[in-house]
Amino acid sequence: MPALFSPIRLGNLELTNRIIVPPMCMYSAQDGCATSWHQMHYGNLAQCGAGLLILEATAVEARGRISPYDLGLWSDAQAAALQPVLAHIRSYSPMPVCIQLAHAGRKASSLRPWEGGGAMPADHPGAWRTISASAQGYLPTDPAPASATLQDIADIKQAFVDAALRSHQLGLDAIELHAAHGYLLHQFLSPLSNLRTDAYGDSLDNRMRLTLEVFDAMQAAVPEGFPIGARISATDWVDGGWDVEQSKALAHALSQRGCAFLHVSSAALHPAQQIPIGPGYQVPLAAALRESLGGSMPVIAVGLITQAQQAQAILDAGHADAIGVARAMLYNPRWPWEAARQLGARVHAAPQYLRCQPHGAKDLFDAP
Repeated sequence: MPALFSPIRLGNLELTNRIIVPPMCMYSAQDGCATSWHQMHYGNLAQCGAGLLILEATAVEARGRISPYDLGLWSDAQAAALQPVLAHIRSYSPMPVCIQLAHAGRKASSLRPWEGGGAMPADHPGAWRTISASAQGYLPTDPAPASATLQDIADIKQAFVDAALRSHQLGLDAIELHAAHGYLLHQFLSPLSNLRTDAYGDSLDNRMRLTLEVFDAMQAAVPEGFPIGARISATDWVDGGWDVEQSKALAHALSQRGCAFLHVSSAALHPAQQIPIGPGYQVPLAAALRESLGGSMPVIAVGLITQAQQAQAILDAGHADAIGVARAMLYNPRWPWEAARQLGARVHAAPQYLRCQPHGAKDLFDAP
């Protein structure tokens, strides 16, 4: 069996294959509540045959939304709106569903990508005051965020705990803690955005403190063994910023706490980033962290991984334990079907689709 289609465990969660649908923001919620878009979108992705579906970045408090249209899970009303989406998925798909819990920090209060993106001006009618490790915006022209007080930090930790409890109560199979892409936890991790001199700044241990405290608090709140993983940006791609060596320290600290998986991305913290974009450009970051971890925690690679043979080669080389396929999955929501056909594997499909197997590939689908 090709490694891409072999089973894997993320903590206590067993996946039938190693293809992950990563979180991808849809900017289509209303007051943090899922809409019919989410029911259609995730219902479609749940039929793709991947091993795991991770729901988009879901804000743990209102000021932590990237845009006014982000999913949220800081209220019971938002949990109630997400419930039918999950019920819809599970009526027709056995695919496990994870949720990414997030706080955008200084990158909150932004326009949607198709509206131009970037921070809303302070006088925009929909804008709100953001919060970060320090009172420094992503761009010098952005409205300055508030520097988080110790009470703010306590409130944010509680918001993650409350959202984690709602996630478990909804019957989700796992949680991914978002500490990547220049959002709040990443803002505390990086010396480029964290200029604090208290217990949450300066030294590496101090800059990691909030991420680890949030992880510990969520883990203590949910039943023992419930899988909680993390997504990190392994490097800022800026000299003097967060880098792979610091990421190794964070990865080991998470592993020691029983983190279920590490989802390795990069960048998006600082406008001076210099990213060598190309096919699989982030895979070396995942490989370095996987080697450092020595098998203590599964590592998911992501970043312009678009071809089945490419994904298989990454696993065969031992660079990662699973593969995240993001934008390529949006473009072709049956990406795992085609990967299985090319690699000579089998993949789950709903019985309604069994008749569509290509001629010459009649053993492609596993019937329910």
